[in-house]
Amino acid sequence: MDKKIISLRMERQCFIDKANEEEYIELYRDTQPGQNVYWNGFGQPPTLSFRADFDDIEFNEERQRKRELVKGRFAGGNLGWIVPEEMELFAALYRKPLVNPTWEQEQILHLIEKAGPFTIQQLKEETGMLVKQITPILHRLQEAFLIYEDQYDGEWDRGWYRFEEMFPVVKLDRYTRLEALKVVLQRFAYRMVWFDTVMAKSFYKIPEKEIKLAVAELVEAGLLMSENAGYMLESDVELLKNYEPVEMHFVYPIHRNDILHKAQEHILKEKAKIWTEGLDYDHEPLQYLLIDGEFHGASVGHFRNGPYDLNDIVCDLPDAESRREEIIEAIKSVNYGKMPERFMGKKI
Repeated sequence: MDKKIISLRMERQCFIDKANEEEYIELYRDTQPGQNVYWNGFGQPPTLSFRADFDDIEFNEERQRKRELVKGRFAGGNLGWIVPEEMELFAALYRKPLVNPTWEQEQILHLIEKAGPFTIQQLKEETGMLVKQITPILHRLQEAFLIYEDQYDGEWDRGWYRFEEMFPVVKLDRYTRLEALKVVLQRFAYRMVWFDTVMAKSFYKIPEKEIKLAVAELVEAGLLMSENAGYMLESDVELLKNYEPVEMHFVYPIHRNDILHKAQEHILKEKAKIWTEGLDYDHEPLQYLLIDGEFHGASVGHFRNGPYDLNDIVCDLPDAESRREEIIEAIKSVNYGKMPERFMGKKI
């Protein structure tokens, strides 16, 4: 990829100059819905790893407590966190109306509407259903934006409310899906600098044909321009003409809920197959190595609760050996100080 695009992307993602609180809030808004660290971040607030000049887990924990970040089921039904003032926007993107509710769904919805909030345990006592029956029902009602799970701290026993009780002024039909897509795609373009419709589909989990329609309208309006089989903001095409790329030297292990991974997941899966071909031990990618602005490898092994099995570090840099210590230290930093077993297939 063009060095200018890589450099500007790293600037916009706040890898070069770390974000202060104001810049972080803007970055978070543009990369919503936010998620916590893949696999081991359950119950933790969302994070934009390596981008803040402060502890953003603690910062977002406080935002949760103040309900400045709210929880929902968004891209592909996955849990995510958005700022509450954008609930209408994300409802337009992700709401799945409940057209033919089951008797059980109606029963639980009726209970919450008439006498909520309820915890799952209380719903179990009221209905006689098992937790494993109740949980998917709650998730489906949540996807329909009929109920809201109030997770403002890390506790397990959370209240489920009528959606209107928590968001009385939200109009779920304020935007059409196309209108909402045009808003978020401009933000995506700003933070990624260059993107194609497959990247947007990968991140937002919305059918590519809908993304293509939104992109076409943005191009027609002169907001996006077609560039190298993808798209850029028209303003960035002009900006890059006289832009000087920044020299970068860093290694960041990116977890799999990060926007940079999720937007390029389809590409990184294929790269990982090449990097790990022929390995006879567990080699699932645990974190991907962002080296000087591009993905060039991964830590591979096996996910576990607690420290992962770090079986190897794979890398496609021609000078990987010269950066061995830097890469190993970066991997250790996100794995509780644990030393990987191998580097490029050789025992450490």
